[in-house]
Amino acid sequence: MKNKLSKILTLALIPILLAENVSAHCPLCVIGAGAAAAGATWLGVKEIVVGLFIGAFAMAMGLWFAKIIKKKYIPYQSFIITALVFLSTIIPIIAIITSEHNFYPLYIFLFGDYGSLLNRTYLIGKPLLTSLLGGLLVFSAPSLSKKISKLRGGKIIAFQGVFLTLLLLFVVGAIFQILI
Repeated sequence: MKNKLSKILTLALIPILLAENVSAHCPLCVIGAGAAAAGATWLGVKEIVVGLFIGAFAMAMGLWFAKIIKKKYIPYQSFIITALVFLSTIIPIIAIITSEHNFYPLYIFLFGDYGSLLNRTYLIGKPLLTSLLGGLLVFSAPSLSKKISKLRGGKIIAFQGVFLTLLLLFVVGAIFQILI
């Protein structure tokens, strides 16, 4: 039995040992972000702050994936890819970290009786809302960085875009952690 197991493990490890280039794939990143989110929540970081950083991560990954495909096959291709990657990242993670007491009620009344399809109260998770804000901060940081450079006469600070993005996220995250 041990001999069979060692042969199987050896055969399984050969492709790994012979591989020249290894790259992480999207599901691995999502699992890592989910584990980081669960760990942060376990350490006492509020779910809304974790949602903010998950949204920022998902938007950054979505924008990165959209740039990989150089040729445009369909209209709004970059937007669609970014949105799909963003949603496929945040929806599973937010579903895992959102607790039952962390929802905002949203009452929608259009016409007719309560309980019909158009008149209901929907519960929207607070981490979902802050993940949208985190995505918006990452999306808007490059244009804000360009405006700052323009105000400074075209001069930029080393890693200005990254610094600005992280600063925005940490300031908003600290405000949420302390005040909400």
